[in-house]
Amino acid sequence: MYYYYPVYYYPPYPYAYSYRQYPEVNPGFLFESANETRKLMKEASIVLDKFAESKEFDKQVMAAAQESNMDEVERLIKSIGITSDVDVQFNPDGLRLEFNSKVQDTDCCKLTVALRWR
Repeated sequence: MYYYYPVYYYPPYPYAYSYRQYPEVNPGFLFESANETRKLMKEASIVLDKFAESKEFDKQVMAAAQESNMDEVERLIKSIGITSDVDVQFNPDGLRLEFNSKVQDTDCCKLTVALRWR
């Protein structure tokens, strides 16, 4: 047994969108956030270059992480010469670096780099 369901078409009302007033957009904060994120990417690139170029440095970071020595891991990361605020997390499988920045005292940018070592 088949049922017939008629299809009803309801045209959109043309006045539904014409009366809305949107505020003027200000791209200033987005512009500043994008520039801050660029800086974070440059610093992340510096850290990645160090990991890619020095197995001795990698060994030091992994050994400190294996001993759960957070202060030493953070000291080693900061010793590369980065100036951004970096949150360091690690577990037996890898390392996670979260680069943070602020614009006008507002958290605007976050760049996360996750690296596996096992």
